[in-house]
Amino acid sequence: MPMLDPSNYDRDLTVGEVAKRSGVAVSAIHFYESKGLIKGWRSEGNQRRFSRDVLRRVAVIKVAQRLGISLASIAAAFEALPTDRSPTAEDWKRMSEVWRGELDDRINKLTRLRDELDRCIGCGCLSIRECPLRNPWDELSEAGPGPRLLDPL
Repeated sequence: MPMLDPSNYDRDLTVGEVAKRSGVAVSAIHFYESKGLIKGWRSEGNQRRFSRDVLRRVAVIKVAQRLGISLASIAAAFEALPTDRSPTAEDWKRMSEVWRGELDDRINKLTRLRDELDRCIGCGCLSIRECPLRNPWDELSEAGPGPRLLDPL
């Protein structure tokens, strides 16, 4: 096993190094940066550079996305974090408490979908006025015919 060079610990990372170390594509790193989720800068040679703490942020992004958390919610959570350090376990705890409500809502919607699915399985259109999945409580009856989506799944 190769020895790790301690002199590399303080060195900034290229976008390729961030991608390789985090397991995401270079295009994803650029996308996260364009959305303000991570921050980089240009070197004197006009190359993208990132501090090492970006690896922790990318890891948090990937875990949150895997849980189904939106990028907007991730960005909002990151706004509360200091920009000069990696997110800590305490930071993660605060973020996860906020996201717990979102996940509970999603679980409730999926449970309702599962429990009500057999009422509509034969219609094929999911646009009937009485559909409890797409038109709960007949909220769309005045909006006219055709499919109406109140609550995207």
